[in-house]
Amino acid sequence: MKNEGLSASFTDELKRRFVKGFLDMLLLQLVEARPTWGYNIIKKTETAYNVKLRHGALYPMLNKLEAKGLVKSRRELQKGRARKIYEITRDGRQLLRVYNDFLKEHILEMTVSESLETRE
Repeated sequence: MKNEGLSASFTDELKRRFVKGFLDMLLLQLVEARPTWGYNIIKKTETAYNVKLRHGALYPMLNKLEAKGLVKSRRELQKGRARKIYEITRDGRQLLRVYNDFLKEHILEMTVSESLETRE
C-alpha cells in the first residue's frame, strides 16, 4: 500500500513538472486535438494532469505561440460570450511531430540501453 501511495505521489510530481517545463508542447497538443479557448485549456489541464494553470502562465504562453506562428486565434461568439479560440497551425503541427519523434526516439534509446545494462 505504501509503495502505491508513493508511486502516485511521484506520478503527480512528474505531471506537475511536465506541465511547467513543457507548457508550450502541452498547449500545442490540446489545440491540435480541437480548437479551444483559454478556460477550457485550464479545465482540461486540471483534469488530465491535476494541475491548475494560472492565467498568468497560460495567456502569455499562448501569445508567444501565436507570435511564433505555431497557433492562431479568432474571436467567436458562443452562447452570447465572445471567446478567443486557439487552433494549431501547420508549423505548430510540425513542431509537435518533431517533439513527439524526439521523445519516442530517446525513450526507446533509454529502454534499449537499460535492457543492455541489465544483461551485463
